[in-house]
Amino acid sequence: MDERQQAGGHGEGEKGKLVLIASRTFSSWPEMYRVVDFLNKNLKDKGVMFGLTKKEDEMILSVYEFS
Repeated sequence: MDERQQAGGHGEGEKGKLVLIASRTFSSWPEMYRVVDFLNKNLKDKGVMFGLTKKEDEMILSVYEFS
C-alpha cells in the first residue's frame, strides 16, 4: 500500500499522489489488517488511505492523504 496510486479527477491532468501524514508502530496483531481494510473502505471518500507494513514483530500503520 505504500505505492503511488492514481486518483481520478483532481488537478490539471496530474496524477494523484499519496502524501504520508502520519505513521505509528505497534506490536504485531494478526487482525490489524482487518481494521485497515475497514478504514480504507469507509473513509476513501474523505481523501485518506491507510497502509500496513509488517516488520519482524511490529506493524507500522501509515496514514496517507490523496488528491
